[in-house]
Amino acid sequence: MSCFGGEDEAAKEQKRQSKLIDAQLKKDKDVYKATHRLLLLGAGESGKSTIVKQMKILHKDGFSDAEREEKVKDIKTNVRDVILTVTQAMSQIDPPVEFANPKNKEKMDYLLEHATRPDFDYPQEFFDICDELWKDEGVITCFQRSNEYQLIDCAAYFMEHGKLQEIATPGYKPSDQDILRCRVLTSGIFETRFVIDKVHFYMFDVGGQRIERRKWIQCFNDVTAIIFVIACSSFNMVIREDGKTNRLRESLELFESIWNNRWLRTVSIILFLNKQDILKEKVEEFDQRVDDYFPEFGTYRPPQDAFDKRDSGDSDTFIRAKFFFRDLFVQISQACHDGKHYCYPHFTTAVDTENIRRVFDSCRDIIQRRHLQNLELM
Repeated sequence: MSCFGGEDEAAKEQKRQSKLIDAQLKKDKDVYKATHRLLLLGAGESGKSTIVKQMKILHKDGFSDAEREEKVKDIKTNVRDVILTVTQAMSQIDPPVEFANPKNKEKMDYLLEHATRPDFDYPQEFFDICDELWKDEGVITCFQRSNEYQLIDCAAYFMEHGKLQEIATPGYKPSDQDILRCRVLTSGIFETRFVIDKVHFYMFDVGGQRIERRKWIQCFNDVTAIIFVIACSSFNMVIREDGKTNRLRESLELFESIWNNRWLRTVSIILFLNKQDILKEKVEEFDQRVDDYFPEFGTYRPPQDAFDKRDSGDSDTFIRAKFFFRDLFVQISQACHDGKHYCYPHFTTAVDTENIRRVFDSCRDIIQRRHLQNLELM
């Protein structure tokens, strides 16, 4: 009897374990259904990491005091990199640019000797010199030609007089906008999790430089949607990696390779046509011509409703430029469209929190709809 009793107990234990496993599987399936996995892709310096920062501001607890303190060093490093890059580029661009005030050459030499040291502690004198140099007409001219060399986008923001003095102040605490503007190279894969209306989002940010792209395939599994970020303002710039390939053409080739990737044939792509603020500045204030880099722009005509939806103050040239770049990417998706995945373009300015709030809210319906469709295929 004890033997049969032992078998009964073993059978009960097996059933109990089976129920626990079934319950866990159901729980895992429910969590999976309620989780959207978003992969951020795009070439280097397109603004992917800024999008992640915006998710932290909008859908998490923002930045803690400790995180803000950590960013102080990065911001000061950005200031140093900007002033050194611009002043050194003055003699390297063709034709070169001279300092309007010859005495400023001595200030540049001081920075080269001291600010490049690993233990440099950014004294007040450093910021005063940066302030004086940034007012030099020769430096201003060189900055306006920054498409001829490699310069981070936050240059004008951090070098403004009031911002420089704020950064120099002891106890300086970066604002959200300071952190959004701060540039730090992304290397590797970073995951950010947040919840909106009880729906879980996992966002994966990966480096966009060529050397980083071999890591992308690690993130392709179970992706709900791809957010492909493009720096539209980079139409007149070259990539850092080889110093000759046009940045926007590099983005077009990269987008085409992702769109046609056999592992992503059922994954829709949300296009973030980013840095619209800098694009507007380039074509309107600096009068930099798109057709010098994309000759086909000369005969391009945007859809009529493009002008109907313009914001106050937007010029015809800017409207044509933004829709021209949009259509370059949309044409790629239409040329190879098989009905299994779709392309959804949006104009973005990643440093504008309200803009990203509106755009991401409109994208959520797309993401959830595609997620449900993918579940039906399982």
